[in-house]
This record gives sequence, C-alpha cells and structure tokens, in this order.
Amino acid sequence: MSTSPVQYSTHDRNAPYWAATLIILGTLGLLADFAINTPFWNGYILDMTGPAWHYILVRGLFTTKKDNRWTRLFTPIHTFILFVLVCFSIEGIQYLEWYDSTFDPMDFLAYISILTPLFVIDLFFQEKPNVI
Repeated sequence: MSTSPVQYSTHDRNAPYWAATLIILGTLGLLADFAINTPFWNGYILDMTGPAWHYILVRGLFTTKKDNRWTRLFTPIHTFILFVLVCFSIEGIQYLEWYDSTFDPMDFLAYISILTPLFVIDLFFQEKPNVI
C-alpha cells in the first residue's frame, strides 16, 4: 500500500500568513482605539485596518476551509469593488453630514492604500480553476 504525498494548495500554504496579517491588523486597530491617542493613529490607521480586516474575513483567506458558497460568491474583484463602494459611501455620508462625524478626503487614500495591495496579493495567490 503506497501513500501519495499530500498536495497542498497555494491557499493552504498561505493561510497562516493571512491569519498572522489578520492578527496584526486587529492589534493595530486596538492600539489605535485604546493605546495611542494621536490623530494619525485614531483616524487613518482605523480607516486602513478596518476594511483590511473585513476583506480578509469576507474572502476567507485566513482559513484553509475556503471552498464554500460564501467565498465563491465573494470573488476578489467583487469583494474589492464592494468594499471600495462601502468605504467611499461612508465618506460621502460624512461629507453630507448625515451623522456627527468628521469628513476627511485623505480617508479615500487610506482606504485605497490598503485595499488595493490586499486585492493584488489576493489575485496573485488565487488558484486558477482546472479547465480541461
């Protein structure tokens, strides 16, 4: 009886790195909220870590159990577009003063500066379907 070596997918090999990134982003977010009280940390770091944290969670990049209906629905491009629309909508609502918050046009840059690299990395490591 011979056993063949286990074939790990690209995603399985990278899942620990995504999980570590998730932990780092969570720690930075908590530090920005509780420990470090500067305008940069309270404003831009939270605007960057929040969408990045959620992108990784929605895409299921932190787990090897990734192949399910949810992750097939939220492809990298769908997730990226959805998150950019939501983040920009939040800034638009702040600009229109629909609730008590501060509009900052630099938030657009904060959102894009973290979502774009995540999207590109996600695309780079995404497994190609086997087409026969």
